[in-house]
Amino acid sequence: MAFEEQGNDRPLMVAVLDVGKTNVKLNAVSTTGDVVETLSVPNPVLPGPPWQHHDLEGLSGWIFGNLAGLCRRHTIATFVATGHGSGGMLTGPDPDAGDGTVLPMIDYEQPLPDAIRDGYAPLCGTFFDRGSAVMLSSTHQARQMYWMECAFPQDFARARWFLGIPQYWAWRLSGAAVSEATFLGAQSHLWNVAKQHWSPIVTMRAWERLMPPFAKAWTRLGPVRPELAKRHALPDTLHVLAGGHDSSLNYYRYQAAGLDRLTAVSTGTWIVGFSGQTPLEKLDEHRGMTCNSDVYGHPLGGALTMGGREFVHVAGANGTAIDSDRAAIAKIIQQGTMALPSFGDDDGLFPGSAGRGKIVGPAPVDSVERTSLAILYTALLTLECLDALGANELVVLDGSFLNNPMYAALVAALRPECRTQFSLEAYGVASGAALLATHQTRTAPATIALRQPEDLGSLGPVLLDYAARWRALSHANAMNKPDIAPGSNPDHSAEKKGISHAN
Repeated sequence: MAFEEQGNDRPLMVAVLDVGKTNVKLNAVSTTGDVVETLSVPNPVLPGPPWQHHDLEGLSGWIFGNLAGLCRRHTIATFVATGHGSGGMLTGPDPDAGDGTVLPMIDYEQPLPDAIRDGYAPLCGTFFDRGSAVMLSSTHQARQMYWMECAFPQDFARARWFLGIPQYWAWRLSGAAVSEATFLGAQSHLWNVAKQHWSPIVTMRAWERLMPPFAKAWTRLGPVRPELAKRHALPDTLHVLAGGHDSSLNYYRYQAAGLDRLTAVSTGTWIVGFSGQTPLEKLDEHRGMTCNSDVYGHPLGGALTMGGREFVHVAGANGTAIDSDRAAIAKIIQQGTMALPSFGDDDGLFPGSAGRGKIVGPAPVDSVERTSLAILYTALLTLECLDALGANELVVLDGSFLNNPMYAALVAALRPECRTQFSLEAYGVASGAALLATHQTRTAPATIALRQPEDLGSLGPVLLDYAARWRALSHANAMNKPDIAPGSNPDHSAEKKGISHAN
């Protein structure tokens, strides 16, 4: 079906379901990627038993009911889902049997039993079999499957499919079960992106029977199921796409715009860098690097760190509501105050740094200085991601950090040899997902608005020297080496004054 204007002169739209760890959004988006309406609800987690799990039954009512409302207010022709890469659902054969699952969907922040963690370790294969290091808690779909199989072998034996988040919702709407490369390539530990085959654990555990055939993210799986359409007053002409991983679909937004040889950095809870030019041999699992997939199935070098949570540790819970200040940043640089990784449980790109985060140098004196230090810190973390990926041409920044104008300016100044631009599109994932609807009919590059960062002028060279000292200190801190003086005065160590982090 071509995407044309209907007789009522209302343009056809795309409904995009974006399932995040914290919130779920349902968007009405034009086929050119413009978001015109967004509804949001918290993504609820129930305490168990048998484990912390997402309330799929509750979400189902919210999604189907609000999708019907969107279809009444807009001419919705297509539905597509996207989501974070650390969730999967073990389902039965019937999408109408409750929420369709045979066991609850594990919350990836659920701590693992020791026996599951230890039993999984020898089964998970090489770095490229996994696509990442073995991460915290219940991250990775393969590890979730292993836990389900060990804890509930009879339920596991009667399961029909294991589906990633986008493909689960596509199945619930259309009844068609598929696998998809971007989602399985998002550290599922099930799919070897580099070699395009299942990881060994799939064969060892005889899980092939649970893996449906592959489809491209833009593949139409069919219309919404008639019984579901009738029950929720959905249009029976609503077509359902296979969908894909959120970061990969955000990257696809730039691919659809004809940009090539770029490194895209998305910011939020995670700083996520993707590049299609990073050589596979450059990927280092010990430095937060990953091997992801784009919508075509090609490898994407990834580098990620929990920058959003690191920001909050330094700036405080209200830091996002406060603007950083160029004068405050200049003062912080001049006096040698530094935030060193990592304050949370994730090493990021500094192996051994988890839980060692601290501030050295004179402590920030107020909320503006704390926020300024935090935005400088996250810009330096972004620099590490870009250096790890070997970014040396176009760098495009997007996500929530761009609400602070100093972030893009600092990253640009830290990478003077690169061309740095940024997007203020707040719903880049939804835009990229919607562009899938015209993937096979688009005749010209999609439009995208990119901006140039502010020039920091004389602050730039000073910043580069600060960054070199910060990197040396950060690696020393991660490896528990003696502190290197952050500035000319060794008494400027805030740690010596009992300050571990900004409140």
